[in-house]
Amino acid sequence: MTTEAPQFPDSIYDFTIKDAKGNYVQLSTYRGKVLLVVNVASKCGMTNSNYSELNQLYEKYKDQGLEILAFPCNQFGEEEPGTNNQIVEFVCTRFKSEFPIFEKIEVNGNNASPLYKFLKSGKWGIFGDDIQWNFAKFLVNRDGKVVDRYYPTTSPLSLEHDIKKLLGIS
Repeated sequence: MTTEAPQFPDSIYDFTIKDAKGNYVQLSTYRGKVLLVVNVASKCGMTNSNYSELNQLYEKYKDQGLEILAFPCNQFGEEEPGTNNQIVEFVCTRFKSEFPIFEKIEVNGNNASPLYKFLKSGKWGIFGDDIQWNFAKFLVNRDGKVVDRYYPTTSPLSLEHDIKKLLGIS
């Protein structure tokens, strides 16, 4: 089991997830932080721009309380075919990313991670609750509640205003 959660989770902090190295991580570790949760892929046309911009956001706001949680997923065009170790090597070597990379998961369907079922449980417009593609983004406030969801084509840097607002930065 990659995710452990209560039957009726109240916040993202109720989940325990495996990281890319197979260690269990209690998301309550991130209590009090603003979280940007992203399903990522290494071979997507949006990989370079998203990782570059996620790194910029992380570098700029990590000391103010931003944490980016990356969840590799191979459900869209098989654009994340590697093992967890290969994914970490790619992200850390090519993009020098310092934010946490978690175990590869599914975000849609019967085998979707319970975390993603929780993230998608809000009312999200014309696409219902399914993730449309790689690099869908969820913004979570300091209380562990999802406050917004962004389409895969949304540039991470365009979220800066929303992130600053949650961080209490003018």
